[in-house]
Amino acid sequence: MVMSNEKTVADYVTENIKTAHIFKKHGIDFCCGGGISIEKACAKKNVDLAVLEKELSEVDAVKDLIEDYDKWDLDFLMIYIENVHHTYVRESLPLISQYANKVAKVHGHHYEEVVIINQLFHEVANELTSHLQKEEQVLFPLIKQLVTAKKEGAKNITAPFGTVNNPIKMMEHEHENAGDIFKEISRLTNNYTPPAEACNTFKALYAKLEEFEQDLHQHIHLENNILHPKAIELEQTFI
Repeated sequence: MVMSNEKTVADYVTENIKTAHIFKKHGIDFCCGGGISIEKACAKKNVDLAVLEKELSEVDAVKDLIEDYDKWDLDFLMIYIENVHHTYVRESLPLISQYANKVAKVHGHHYEEVVIINQLFHEVANELTSHLQKEEQVLFPLIKQLVTAKKEGAKNITAPFGTVNNPIKMMEHEHENAGDIFKEISRLTNNYTPPAEACNTFKALYAKLEEFEQDLHQHIHLENNILHPKAIELEQTFI
């Protein structure tokens, strides 16, 4: 991202739609009021220009996430899932909600699909909010208990809801539901392709939904394909 005093807020968003999320976070209008410089926008919203410029310059920073997750200890993997994926979900839901509500209200009369997208997103948002709590309060503590028991050489372990398979089956069923909803959102958005005449908020909504789905796929992969099978295998050592 090239920084320039000549560029307006709208210019940055046009160049890279991901910058919209940064402006939105700071309360800066990047849509109808985006025709001013970021310096003026910062002064208007009392935002530190240096902070904003730093965030904009790093919008495309490549993170080295090529990790061999399969070799990680389960307790460390759960910490990673909570700190990275659960945090991402909780930070993204309010932002996408604002985008979806606005686009449905302003453009729903012409693009009927955005009204349905808004409804589907809020449905999955409610489900995921409850889902994360169940993982953090039920499943993850049980897996941590299994890990600790294994390290300490315990002979047996009991859970109030029986085998670890029970909460795992519930979590994977909810994963499937969330995945199905996003498949429908992807279809309705034409694979997250906004209309040619879409405003910046419209484009930001589709970009953020696509990003969210990609994170969800990685999130589910770590749990369904690594964490859950290893937890089930670990529990078998106590039987």
